[in-house]
Amino acid sequence: MANVENGQMKQCLVVDDSSVIRKVARRILEDMQFQITEAEDGQQALDACRKSMPDAILLDWNMPVMDGLEFLTSLRREAGGEKPIVVFCTTENDVAHIARAIRAGANEYIMKPFDREIVEAKFQEVGLI
Repeated sequence: MANVENGQMKQCLVVDDSSVIRKVARRILEDMQFQITEAEDGQQALDACRKSMPDAILLDWNMPVMDGLEFLTSLRREAGGEKPIVVFCTTENDVAHIARAIRAGANEYIMKPFDREIVEAKFQEVGLI
C-alpha cells in the first residue's frame, strides 16, 4: 500500500482545532505513508495551502476563526484549489450538513470518532491510496 507518486509521499493537511484529533489522524495517516501538515483552524489551513497545495485534506467542520465550510469554499477558489481531495471529518451527521459539504466541494466525509479502518476505506474510495 505504498502511497508514493514519482518518488514523493503524498501530502495530507489535517485541519482540526483539537490537538488530540490531529495527533490521532497524524498517527493513522503516517502509517498510510502520508506526509502530514497540521492546522488548527481554516485560516491556518488556507495559509498552508497557499504555500504548498496538499494532495489530501482531512477537515474538521466546527473550528474557531474560520470553520471547515468557509475554508473549503475559499480553497476551491484558490489557484490549484480544485486539486486536493477533501474529506470532511465531523460529528455533524445529518443529511443537510453532508449535502452542504458536498456542494461546497468536499469529496467524502467521515464521522468522528474515526479509526484507521474508516480513514483507509474512505481514502481508498476517493483514490488516494
